[in-house]
Amino acid sequence: MPQTVKRAYKYRFYPTPEQAEELSRTFGCVRLIYNKALEERTRAYREDGHRMSYSESSAWLTALKRSSEFAFLAQVSSVPLQQALRHLHAGFANYFARRAGYPVFKSRKRARASAEYTRSAFRWRDGQLTLAKMDVPLAIVWSRPLPDGARPSTVTVSRDAAGRWFVSILVEETIHPLNPIEQMVGVDAGLSTLATLSTGEKIANPRHERRHRHALARAQRALARKQPDSRNRAKARLRVARLHARVADCRRDVLHKLSTRLVRENQVIAVEDLAVRHLLKNHQLARAIGDAGWRELRTMLTYKAAWYGRRLVVIDRWFPSSRLCSACGTVQQALPLDVREWACDCGARHDRDANAANNILAAGLAES
Repeated sequence: MPQTVKRAYKYRFYPTPEQAEELSRTFGCVRLIYNKALEERTRAYREDGHRMSYSESSAWLTALKRSSEFAFLAQVSSVPLQQALRHLHAGFANYFARRAGYPVFKSRKRARASAEYTRSAFRWRDGQLTLAKMDVPLAIVWSRPLPDGARPSTVTVSRDAAGRWFVSILVEETIHPLNPIEQMVGVDAGLSTLATLSTGEKIANPRHERRHRHALARAQRALARKQPDSRNRAKARLRVARLHARVADCRRDVLHKLSTRLVRENQVIAVEDLAVRHLLKNHQLARAIGDAGWRELRTMLTYKAAWYGRRLVVIDRWFPSSRLCSACGTVQQALPLDVREWACDCGARHDRDANAANNILAAGLAES
């Protein structure tokens, strides 16, 4: 059955000098309020054992804006400031529920700056978006259309480390599931190949970071030679950020195409529950693991399968997918990473990755 979901559409836009100045001012005020509220809530909890509510934080913000020292806060829209308090409140709720760590302060040197606007702080008319405190709409590059009749509920404006401006528009969309099919697949994530399917197909690993490693190294060396806080250092930092952004964009594009293809072509998709955070502690493989983007691929498969009526089955991380013979079920005692092919006592000869993908699919079908 069709389901209505909240979906964010992200676009790049090019602000006028006045809009860029207004947004930069808003980013700074959002960061200030977040840090001040975090400091106040921490003080109240440590000294009095009191957990401030959102309403108390909102009253604190109102009193702060009335003081002469922080009168400049009235120059920006009040909605992003209130949203910063809501995000902080959600962070504390996750911390007390043991779902996340203690909230941390936002640094001025943070790579990404953002501000969130709700419906009362923007105008959506005739396909044009105008934010509060602005007279002209944003010059958005509509790389893909919004759903017919969609009305934005939340707008998030951000600027990344490379100096690019983005707007994320949250809308409600009705998504129709794909027609059921009989095809099923097991996916074994790897480094030499990005993914090996139980069909025997191997998806090549583009290794985007490795392809740009020389250029990144040169840009990093040039950055290290610049004087601190100089204009040349700011230009060099921007060159490094743009290279990193290019690598991230290429990686995300490949993962989106792969995840969409797997969801469209298969009713059941079985994957391993990889402990990526722990695997990154291996200093010999951390760079390659981070470049592969296993966690991002898993996230994409999760929400796309839920949207389109597919089933994603996650296999226990301790399942011996590589060491298990898919022909007779015998488990090998040891199988070093450099062994890519091996023979079982039953006479079957296996490609390590293809055998793992077949075992992952079999385990997924057993669980489902």
